[in-house]
Amino acid sequence: MPDSQGVDLDGLEQALEAEVDGEVRFDAGSRGAYATDGSNYRQVPIGVVVPRTVEAGAAAVAVCARFGAPVLSRGSGTSLGGQCTNEAVVIDWTKYCNRLVSVDPAARTCLVEPGIVLDELNRQLAPHKLKFGPKPSTHSHCALGGMIGNNSCGASAQAYGKTVDNVRRLEVLTYGGIRFWAGPTDQAKFEQIMAEGGGRARLYQGLKELVGRHLAGIRAGYPKIPRRVSGYNLDSLLPENGFDVARALVGSEGTLVTVLRAELELVEVPAAEALLVLGFDDIYQAADAVPELLEHSRPSQLEAIDGRMAQLMREEHAYLDSLDSLPEGDSWLLVQFTGDTKDEADAQAKELLRSLGREEGDPGVALSDDPPREQEMLKAREAGLGVTARPPDGSETWEGWEDSAVAPEKLGDYLRDLERLFDRYGYQQASLYGHFGQGCVHTRIPFELREGKGIEQFRGFLFDAADLVASYGGSLSGEHGDGQARGELLPRMFTPALTAAMEQMKALFDPDNRMNPGKVVHPHRVDNNLRLGPNWRPEPKQTHFAFADDGGDFGQAVLRCVGIGNCRTHQGGVMCPSYRATLEEKHSTRGRARLLFEMLGGHQDSPVTDGWRSTEVRDALDLCLACKGCKSDCPVGVDMATYKAEFLAHHYQGRLRPAAHYAMGWLPLWSQLARLAPALTNAALHAPGLARLGKRLAGIDPRRDAPLFADESFQETWRRLERPQPAPSDPRTVLLWPDTFTNHFHPHIADAAVRVLEDAGFRVAVPDGPVCCGLTWISTGQLATARRVLTRATAVLRPWLEAGTPIIGLEPSCTAVFRTDAPDLLAGDQDIVRLEAQMRTFAEQLVNHAPDGWQPPHVSRAATVQTHCHQHAVLGADPDRELMRRAGLKAEVLDEGCCGLAGNFGFEQGHYDLSQAIAEQGVLPAVRDTAPSAFVLADGFSCRTQIGQADTGRGALHLAEALALALDGPPPSDHPEKAAARPQLRAAASRLLTASLLGAVAGLVGGGFLVARHRHQIRKGWTR
Repeated sequence: MPDSQGVDLDGLEQALEAEVDGEVRFDAGSRGAYATDGSNYRQVPIGVVVPRTVEAGAAAVAVCARFGAPVLSRGSGTSLGGQCTNEAVVIDWTKYCNRLVSVDPAARTCLVEPGIVLDELNRQLAPHKLKFGPKPSTHSHCALGGMIGNNSCGASAQAYGKTVDNVRRLEVLTYGGIRFWAGPTDQAKFEQIMAEGGGRARLYQGLKELVGRHLAGIRAGYPKIPRRVSGYNLDSLLPENGFDVARALVGSEGTLVTVLRAELELVEVPAAEALLVLGFDDIYQAADAVPELLEHSRPSQLEAIDGRMAQLMREEHAYLDSLDSLPEGDSWLLVQFTGDTKDEADAQAKELLRSLGREEGDPGVALSDDPPREQEMLKAREAGLGVTARPPDGSETWEGWEDSAVAPEKLGDYLRDLERLFDRYGYQQASLYGHFGQGCVHTRIPFELREGKGIEQFRGFLFDAADLVASYGGSLSGEHGDGQARGELLPRMFTPALTAAMEQMKALFDPDNRMNPGKVVHPHRVDNNLRLGPNWRPEPKQTHFAFADDGGDFGQAVLRCVGIGNCRTHQGGVMCPSYRATLEEKHSTRGRARLLFEMLGGHQDSPVTDGWRSTEVRDALDLCLACKGCKSDCPVGVDMATYKAEFLAHHYQGRLRPAAHYAMGWLPLWSQLARLAPALTNAALHAPGLARLGKRLAGIDPRRDAPLFADESFQETWRRLERPQPAPSDPRTVLLWPDTFTNHFHPHIADAAVRVLEDAGFRVAVPDGPVCCGLTWISTGQLATARRVLTRATAVLRPWLEAGTPIIGLEPSCTAVFRTDAPDLLAGDQDIVRLEAQMRTFAEQLVNHAPDGWQPPHVSRAATVQTHCHQHAVLGADPDRELMRRAGLKAEVLDEGCCGLAGNFGFEQGHYDLSQAIAEQGVLPAVRDTAPSAFVLADGFSCRTQIGQADTGRGALHLAEALALALDGPPPSDHPEKAAARPQLRAAASRLLTASLLGAVAGLVGGGFLVARHRHQIRKGWTR
C-alpha cells in the first residue's frame, strides 16, 4: 500500500523486518510516540526502526533508500527546532547502539556509537579523569548522535566550545550508500581519496569545488561569534580550517548523512570549582557587565538568571535553597571557575572581584565555598526550560525564538531591542536567561499557537526577530539548531549566495532530499506542521479527576509534556523506572504523554483513532508503575499515575477488567474478609499447587509470594485491649490512620508508632470501623468505587475532622492519596479539604509538632533507607531525614529510584521480570551491600515486600519500628530487623490444606467412578 509520498509501506516494512537486525515497528502506538520531539512541531512518522547494531542501522538506511523512503536519525528526541519529527522512517539509536567502543587516555580521545547518553559516557570516562566537554542542560539523557546532529553546546561551552570543536572524526553513511570516515583532510589525504575514486571521491571533489566557488562569501558570511550554530558549517571546509569534512557535517541535523560512529576529543575533569554570583538590578545591566567580566577573567561558565525565572521558581516551590543563596538583585550572573585546587579556583573568583572593584561582603555578591550548593545553583539555571514552560498562572510559553546569539559585547543592547519587540507583539513576561558569557539568550514566549491570528502573529514575530539578530551580526540559533523552527529564516541571516551554497551541499550529499527533508535546507514554513495549529480540534473529555491545576481539562494536563525528556534519565531521582529498564520511548513518561495527546483526536492524521478504548495507549500505560515520580521529577509536573487511572476508568467502563484489578484492586475488602480466618487464608494462599492455580486465576504472577495476613489486625488488637479513646478536641490527641497494609499485614508497625507517639506526649486515637484511602481502586482505575470509599472514610473520621485533630499516616502511598488524589477526585468536598490539611506523616508530627524538649530514642546505628516513590513525589522526605538525624541514625538515603514493586504492579502477570529488573538497577544491590549491623529502613509496604522477597538476606523495617526498638535499649547488633515481629507462614498448614483438597478431589473422583460403575452395571442388567 503506497502512502502520499508513493512509498510501498507494506513492502518497506517486510523488507526491513527481513534484512535488519532490529525492531521494526509500523504500528500506530510507535508512530504516535515518535510524532513529536521537544519542539512546536508534529509529523507522524512512516515507521520506527530500533537497530541492535550499527551495521543494522546502516542496513535500515539501505532498505529505505531502495524504497525511496525518507530517513530520520534520532537520538533522545529533545530537539527544540523540529529536527526530530518527520514523515519518515525514524531510526532510534538509543536502545542498543549506545556503547563506548574504546578510549585512548593518552590521546584524550574516545570512540562512541550514536546512541550513548552524555552522562553515561562521562560516567564511563570518569576512571580516566576525562570527560566530553560540551554539556547541554539535557546531559542526563541527550545522546551523542543528537549532540553531533544539533552541534550542541551547553553552559560548559564557555570553556570547551561547541560539539563541533570536540569532534575529531565521524563514520558516516549517505542515503546513496557511500560510507566513510570523515575528518581533517590535508592535501595528501585529499589526493589519496581522489586516487581511490568512487562515491567518496565525488563528494570530496564536489565539496572542494563548492568551497572554491564561494570562498570569499564563506569567509565573510559567517558571524564571528562564539555561538553561531545556524546553517551548515561550510566554514569548516576552508583551507585554513583543514578542509574538515567531519566538522562540516556536525550540526547538519541528519539532512546530509547518517552518523554511525564518532571519534571525540576529551578534556580533563577539573579537580576543583568555585562559583561567584553577582546581583544586578535587571537583566540588561547583567548583560552589560559581561564584556568586563570576560576582560578580567576566563570563567568555565558564565550563566544568567533573570528575576522572572526566580519568581517562577518560587511560585513552583523549586530550587528554593538556591534562590535563598542568591545575593541582592533582580537578575544574576553565575560565574564558575575551575582549578587544580579549591584555593586556586577561589583565587580566580576573588581576583575578578578585585578587578571589578567589588568585595565578598557586598550585598550583591555571593562566593560559594560549598560545592554541592554550587551544583544545585547551576542545576537551577539548567532547569530554565521546564520552569518557564508552564507557569503556575496557567499560561503557556513556547520555543521558536529560544536560543538566539550575538557577540557578548552587544548582548545588553540586543536584549533591550528584543524586549521592545516583545512589547510590540504583546508577548509579556518572557523570561530572559542563558549562556551570557557567549552571548546566547534563552527564552520561552507566550505565542498563541491554536488559532489563525495568533499563528500569523507568531510567524511575523519570528521574521522580525530574525532581522533583529541579523542586524547585530548574530545567529538565529546559538545551540539548538535550525530544523523547521529556523530553516525558513536562514536567508535573513545569510547572503543569497551562502544560502545557495548550503543548498548545493545538500544536493551533493542527498540529491533526492530523502534525509530528514524539510529541515534546514528547502525547509517547511515555520508555521506548518505545528503540534497544535489552527486545525487542532481535540475531543472534549469528561473526567473523574478534576485536573484543577489544568483548568479542569484533561487535554491541557496532557499538554504539560513539552518533550524535555527528563523521563529518559538513567540515574538519580525516580522518573521513569519503566524507561530505565526498557529504554523504550513509549515506556517513558514522554512517550505515554505523546500517545495520550494523539488519543485526544485533535488531528485528522492521528494514528490513535479509538479514544479511551485505544489499545495502543493501554499497552503503553500497562508498564507505568504509577510511582508518581514524574509528578515531582518532571519539570512541568506531568502526573502520569493520575492520567493512567483516568484512562483505565474509561477504557474498562462497562467491560470486564483484568483479573488483577479485582484481586489487587479490591484488596482492602479481601483483607477484611480474611479476618474471619487469617491462618486458613495464609495456608490457602501458600498451599502447594493450590496457590499457583489461585494466582493464575487472579492475574498474579506465580513467582510472587502473597503477603501474609497477621493473626490479629492492629484495630482488632486495639479493641481487644479496650484502650480509652482520647477526646478529639484534646490538643494532645492524634488519630492514627489504620491503612490496609499496616492494619492487616504489618500491625506491629502501628504498635511501634503508638509507642513512639506516646513517648513524645501524644494521646493516640484509632478509628473504630474500617477505613480506606481507596488507593488500590485508584491505581486500577476504579474511580467511582474509590470515590465511594473515600466518602465513607470521611464519614467515619468526621468527629476528628471537625475538631481539627492531626491524622497520622504510616504508609506513604496511602498518606499521599490525601495530599493529591483525594482532593482531585472529590474536588470541593469540605471533609476532604479538612483531611488534606490535617494529614501528617509520622516524621512530620514528631519533628514539627512534638513538645519542646522531646528527643527521639537514640538509635546510634547506620541505616540504608529506601524512600517510597509516593513520598518522594508528594510528601517529601526532609522531616524523615531530620528525625533520623535526631535519633542518631546515620542514614544513607538511596537515590536509586523505584523498588519496582509499586503496589499491585509487580504482582500482576506480565510485570514480574520488569519489576525485578527495576529493583536490580540500584535498590536491591544497595540493600545487599548494607552492613549486617545496619538497619534497612523502608516505610512503604511495597518496598519492604520487594526487599523481603528478593534474595537480599535482609528484611526492611519502618522508621517507627527502629525508634520503638531503641525505646527498649540498643537494637541487636546483627540484623536488627530480627527483633521486629512479622507474620510467619505455617508451612505445615499449607501442605495439610493441599493434601486435604487433593484427598477431597480424589474422593470425589473415586466416588464418581464407583457411581459410574454402578450405573453401568445397572444399564448392563437392563439390556440382558
